[in-house]
Amino acid sequence: TFFSSLVGIITVSLFQKINLLKPVVLAYLGTLSLIVSGIIWHFSDLPQDQVQAHSTLLAGLILMSFIIGFIALAVSNKINVYHSFLEGAKEGFESSIKIIPYLVGILVAIGVFRECGALDLLLDGIRFVISFFTDSTGFVDAMPTAIMKPLSGGGARAAMIETMDAYPLKESGGFLVESFPSFLSGVFQGSTETTFYVLAVYFGSVGIKNTRYALGAGLLADLAGIIAAIVISYIFYAY
Repeated sequence: TFFSSLVGIITVSLFQKINLLKPVVLAYLGTLSLIVSGIIWHFSDLPQDQVQAHSTLLAGLILMSFIIGFIALAVSNKINVYHSFLEGAKEGFESSIKIIPYLVGILVAIGVFRECGALDLLLDGIRFVISFFTDSTGFVDAMPTAIMKPLSGGGARAAMIETMDAYPLKESGGFLVESFPSFLSGVFQGSTETTFYVLAVYFGSVGIKNTRYALGAGLLADLAGIIAAIVISYIFYAY
C-alpha cells in the first residue's frame, strides 16, 4: 500500500506540476519511507514463528492510533464526534442508494470478464512472458486477485478464496504452512485499490464524466503495489 500510494502521489504531482522537493514534503515522505523500511527490516529479521504475533500486535497498534488520533483531532477542534459520525453514516446510506446502478454495471462486466475466459488467457500470457526471464512463475497463480482488485474488492476476495482452495496448506518440517500463491494472494488483497470500481461507481454517482488522468495514475499506482507485493512476498515467504 505504501509503495502504490507513493507512486500515486508522484504521478499526480507530475500531472499537476506540484513540487515535491519542498523540505516539508520531503520530510514527510522521507520519514514514512524510513518507517516502512524499518518495519520490513524488523520482520525480515524475526524468526518465522514470531512474525504473525508481531504483525498482529503492530497492526492493532496502528489501527488504534488512527482511531484515537481522529478522535483527539476532532476534540481539539471542538467537533461533536458522535454527531459527525451520525451525519456521515446518513450521507453514506444515501450515497449507497445512488451508486446501485453503477455497482450493478461494474459487477456484470466483471462476471463477463471472468466467465468468457479472458482472465485465463491473460494469466497464460503473463506466465509465457515471465518464463523468458525466470523460472519463478509461481506468483502468476496468485495474479487473479491482483487483476480483479482494480475492478472489484468483492471479485478480488472471491479470487483470493479460489486461490486458497486451489493451493491449500502443505506440510513442511512437520508443520502445515501456507502455499506461496495463497500467501501472495492475501498480500495482493491489501496492496492495491479498486480503481475501476471507484471511477465507475463514485465518479458516476456524482456526475463526473471527464476523469482526466485519474485512471492512468490509479493503474500505475496499482502496478507499483503489485510489483512491491510480489518482491516483498518472495522475501518473507523464502525466509
